Amino acid sequence: MSRIGKQPVPIPSGVEVKLDGRKATVKGPKGLLTRDLPVGVEVEVGNDSLQVLPPSRPKEKTALQGLTRTLLNNMVVGVTEGYKKELDMVGVGYRAMSRDNAIEIHVGFSHSVEFKLPEGIVAEVDKSNRITITGIDKEKVGQTAADIRAIRPPEPYKGKGIMYVGEKIRRKAGKTGV
Repeated sequence: MSRIGKQPVPIPSGVEVKLDGRKATVKGPKGLLTRDLPVGVEVEVGNDSLQVLPPSRPKEKTALQGLTRTLLNNMVVGVTEGYKKELDMVGVGYRAMSRDNAIEIHVGFSHSVEFKLPEGIVAEVDKSNRITITGIDKEKVGQTAADIRAIRPPEPYKGKGIMYVGEKIRRKAGKTGV
């Protein structure tokens, strides 16, 4: 039995949850999210909470109870509060500019890199070296941040690159030259 899966998902006021077979739809003040739930897990909708019931065959599908509860909770939080990831660009001349549906990134290549944003994701550039990615889908926000970071990941010798705010980069010693 999953400890996380046993906990109910609270539904705040202003949020509607509909279940149609395996398809869950959550509608809130920030938008609408839809997801197909895993097979073998039942969800019970109450007045102010969702309860994920344990699967019928516990040995084979136990992990799906906790996964389903977390996916539903992420959907509810996304349509009420939203998600945000922040990236820092560290390096001489590293900068970014926000376009209508893309970000133009200059990170030491001979050309600028244009990153097109997926639908439902908004990116803002502060002080030309901090990128803030926001959206209601936690998965999309995290994947977009990871894709932008992969353009120029931080390197361990000088610490230059694109990194998450608060990320610690393990530094290596360079050559001693002796």
